[in-house]
Amino acid sequence: MTALRKTTTALTSDAAPFAIRAEKASDAAAREALLDACFGDNRHTRTCQRLRDGRAPAEGLSLSAVAQGRLVGTVRLWHVSAGGIPALMLGPLAVETSSRQLGVGAALMDHALAAAKARGHRAVILLGDAPYYGRFGFSSAKTGELSLPGAFARDRLLGLELFEGALDGAWGMIVPTGRSLLKIAARRPRKALRAVPRAA
Repeated sequence: MTALRKTTTALTSDAAPFAIRAEKASDAAAREALLDACFGDNRHTRTCQRLRDGRAPAEGLSLSAVAQGRLVGTVRLWHVSAGGIPALMLGPLAVETSSRQLGVGAALMDHALAAAKARGHRAVILLGDAPYYGRFGFSSAKTGELSLPGAFARDRLLGLELFEGALDGAWGMIVPTGRSLLKIAARRPRKALRAVPRAA
């Protein structure tokens, strides 16, 4: 495994600093707008979206990049089975256009991978550009026998072992294993109905 790079909060003379923090519920609207801007209206039809639909992200692995109180980047990881091997699927990673030269994407990646390893996760898979993700240790070396539920470019299916040998023998379909959003909603306690006074 390639060592994780240390990235600090960016401080540049021509831009405000940014911070990486856990995603908050209040980030939802800004996150969705950012994803629409980065990936277009058809993002919900993409292959990897099938692994996320109806599922909750992995606990503690949804991160936001914030600059001057504004969300400028997002990344989430999701539980999957990579041909029977427990793993995480990373994505989408999105950064606002004006913040892309500040190292926001790299900081989000570094924080996400460090958090995943700290939580005991053993491997991360993603669909993305090898030249970009290769610098974080991702490669196609152990993903050649894996498939996704839909069309995808084979050279874009990349993996990273957080612990050596985690993807040894990975073969078959990548399927979602994260918590169902329907089950989460069903477990939430219902608020007691208030008695509404009737008009006379």
